[in-house]
Amino acid sequence: MRPLTVRQRQVLALAANGNTNAQIAAWRGVTPHSVAEILTAAYRRLGAHDRAQAVAIALAVGELGIHQIHIPDQQREAAA
Repeated sequence: MRPLTVRQRQVLALAANGNTNAQIAAWRGVTPHSVAEILTAAYRRLGAHDRAQAVAIALAVGELGIHQIHIPDQQREAAA
């Protein structure tokens, strides 16, 4: 497994927080297609098949930190 690039890590963190490709694209100033390509490259580097698996692997190997995942207040309250 090769480490993620800074951009791949940033985009994957945004995806991990439930953002769509269109939302990420608007914030990053790129097209949704570019976001999809960045995520696909990140999946390849991590050996993942989809968004959820990529996030899980990135957390497990230290590419993402648990502090980068934000739980909405409603879900936090429901889990308590």
